[in-house]
Amino acid sequence: MITITLYIPDSLGMDNREIAMLVASRLYEQGKLSLGQAAEVVGLSKRTFAELLSYYSVSIFNYPASDLPRDVANA
Repeated sequence: MITITLYIPDSLGMDNREIAMLVASRLYEQGKLSLGQAAEVVGLSKRTFAELLSYYSVSIFNYPASDLPRDVANA
């Protein structure tokens, strides 16, 4: 894992965990991190991370809608 140093203006009023959550939730949404990996970045359990995703407008279901018809046909 790499370490990144970011300089964020104090005026944003964000702490390290909130910034990590923003980055991890976006990478999860893009499919670049699994739920477990994203939770690890923030230092949370998978369950807690999953519960917090809605605050960042990210769905827990990281699954392309285009796959749904195929899955229904195979059910």
